[in-house]
Amino acid sequence: MANHAYDLPMQFSDTILVVSGRAISLLELTLAGAGLALFMLLVIVIFVWRLGSRRHSEVIETQRRAAEMEVRLAELSGQLRNFADTAATRETQMSRNLDERLDMVSHRLGQGLSQSAERTSQSLQNLYERLAVIDVAQQKITDLSSEMLSLKDILANKQTRGAYGQARMEAIIRDGLHSSAYSFQATLSNGKRPDCLVKLPESDTKIVIDAKFPLEAFNAMKSADDPAAIALAEKQLRRDVMVHIKDIADKYLISGETHETAIMFVPSESIYADLHEHFDDLIQKAHRQRVIITSPNIMMLLVQTMQAIFKDARMREQASLIQKEVVLLLDDVGRLNERIGKLQSHFQMTAKDLDQMAISTSKITRRGEKIEQMELQEDVKLDEVAEPARPKLVAGE
Repeated sequence: MANHAYDLPMQFSDTILVVSGRAISLLELTLAGAGLALFMLLVIVIFVWRLGSRRHSEVIETQRRAAEMEVRLAELSGQLRNFADTAATRETQMSRNLDERLDMVSHRLGQGLSQSAERTSQSLQNLYERLAVIDVAQQKITDLSSEMLSLKDILANKQTRGAYGQARMEAIIRDGLHSSAYSFQATLSNGKRPDCLVKLPESDTKIVIDAKFPLEAFNAMKSADDPAAIALAEKQLRRDVMVHIKDIADKYLISGETHETAIMFVPSESIYADLHEHFDDLIQKAHRQRVIITSPNIMMLLVQTMQAIFKDARMREQASLIQKEVVLLLDDVGRLNERIGKLQSHFQMTAKDLDQMAISTSKITRRGEKIEQMELQEDVKLDEVAEPARPKLVAGE
């Protein structure tokens, strides 16, 4: 059996295989297989080693990356924390700024609303005041309307119209003349009683004033619609006014007692203007009858003229007294001139005495100055004599 064991390698080594036209023994083939297996094992070992090294490197890289990730996460966390802090700070600052802006806006809005409320209140106050003024004006207009209605009623009635004209005329006369210069409803020598008599100064004659006016035809003319009615009303107005003018001239113009001209007072400026504008013939006929038609304004002018006449008359009445007072005044002025002359002579003597006193005081002043200069010169000489001569110092002493 031992021989068989030793023989087997030999046999095995002697076995020859032909591969691709080349003779390869079984031993070589086995050695090649073993080398291949060894190579494969070495390759596997290297691969495993490399795989282990790679895994270790990967683990190290993973750990490094994890560390870097942790560092980056820490940095990112810090950045996020800083960003959060910054965001919180900015949010706080923004909230503070927003609160301040809201406070400012609220303050301005409050001031604006307050000022607007004040302006609105002032406007409402002004509006209330204007409304009050408007109410007062409306009340005045209402009162004036009622007065106009009452005036219309007054002018519609002949007696009340005469009383109205008499009242206006009396008011003008009372306001402008002294009570001794006029009289109302006085009786003339013929028994007629004019509405007013004005006494002229330095004369026995009186000016007659009549305050009545025929208004019916004038109202009819104003209310007429067609030309025929207007012409008829104008004709009636001319007739009534001429009748009234003739009555004034016949009743009140008395030679030696009344002035040669009488006054017919019209209590309305509009009626007076219409008469002068459309009825100039009536004005001329009244002048020929020595009757002057006047309105309230013309009556005031006549009263002012009478005031000047009365003033001149009073001045002439007091002329002698004024002349006497002027003579006495001249005597007083003469005595005053004489006394002024005496006083002037006294002033001249006083001035002469003062001049002489001034000369004496100037002489005394000059002598005093000379004496003062003499004393100063003597003092200087005494000082020069009293001062001894100083010895000269020798060197070394």
